[in-house]
Amino acid sequence: MFTTIIKGGPVMYPIILCSIIAFAIVIERVYHLHRARIDTRKFMDEIANVLKRNKIMEAIEMCDNTPGPIAHILKAGVLKHDRPKHEIKESIEEAGLYEVPRLEKRLPMLATIAHIAPLLGLLGTVVGMVGCFQVIQEKSTSLNAVSPGDLAGGIWAALLTTAAGLVVAIPTYVAYNYLVNKVNSLVLDMERSATDLTNILTQRGKDYEV
Repeated sequence: MFTTIIKGGPVMYPIILCSIIAFAIVIERVYHLHRARIDTRKFMDEIANVLKRNKIMEAIEMCDNTPGPIAHILKAGVLKHDRPKHEIKESIEEAGLYEVPRLEKRLPMLATIAHIAPLLGLLGTVVGMVGCFQVIQEKSTSLNAVSPGDLAGGIWAALLTTAAGLVVAIPTYVAYNYLVNKVNSLVLDMERSATDLTNILTQRGKDYEV
């Protein structure tokens, strides 16, 4: 493996660095999003039952003991349980503005790696071909015949870097799309939960007034 990297030329090193960074980001994001995922329907039913019994502190404690952004934004809404509907919605929206960037953290870097890895491979190809033409020029100047072996090194480097760039870019792009879909699914659950909680608290306030 080390010999192959050496033959690929200096461009192989940033490609390998990109692969290491991409792998670390994917593992970290998968773990984070897995922890953020909860049974939203079950959690909302539990919160609704507690609020109907007017146990605000218990609802807040449930949110504190539940990991993930959904519990965090619901807590923001529960804390405003005695406020008008628009204030409850504003509080939830503010919490969402903080939670969504946390879900999307490092995804732009992953997308960048997926885009630049093939470009680095192309750069290696260009560098390899430049080496081939340099050999041809030197041989021609000295009136020596150019053999296939003289060009093999440059062509080898060109093919290696192109392949390496694609090997890094393809799975990185697939992982990026997978993670983006996971984030979008969580954001949709957050929006639904926020709407449900707002309706529950608003109805609870009306019942309390009656």
